[in-house]
Amino acid sequence: AVEGSEVVVSAGGARNERAAHGLARTLVQNMVDGVSQGFERELVIEGVGYRVELKKDFLIFNLGYSHAIWYELPEGISATVDGTTKVKIAGPDKERLGQAAATIRGFRPPEPYKGKGIRYADEVIRRKAGKAGA
Repeated sequence: AVEGSEVVVSAGGARNERAAHGLARTLVQNMVDGVSQGFERELVIEGVGYRVELKKDFLIFNLGYSHAIWYELPEGISATVDGTTKVKIAGPDKERLGQAAATIRGFRPPEPYKGKGIRYADEVIRRKAGKAGA
């Protein structure tokens, strides 16, 4: 409930209401943080010939497929491209930002053998040894 200039989320009531209290409090907190500071996520593209460019509201990915992937940024999400291998996406809505980042990562998820693909900047990819040579 809104009381004056404060948002009040009470924890009393039935069991399911108490269970949802933490969720409601966190969602409100994320809204406040998003409007005051904003959120951002950085993605890194690794691989020979893999690159990205920004044209208006579109990110254009060349990821080794036979075609380029054009990704339209969701409303409220902005992007900056650092060089050709780093993308920073930012916006006030944490949920929408995370979904956009996950969609972009899904175009070419990092593979464990050479580490090629799109990964979050703070993500560590567990590497595997290749097959033993003859």
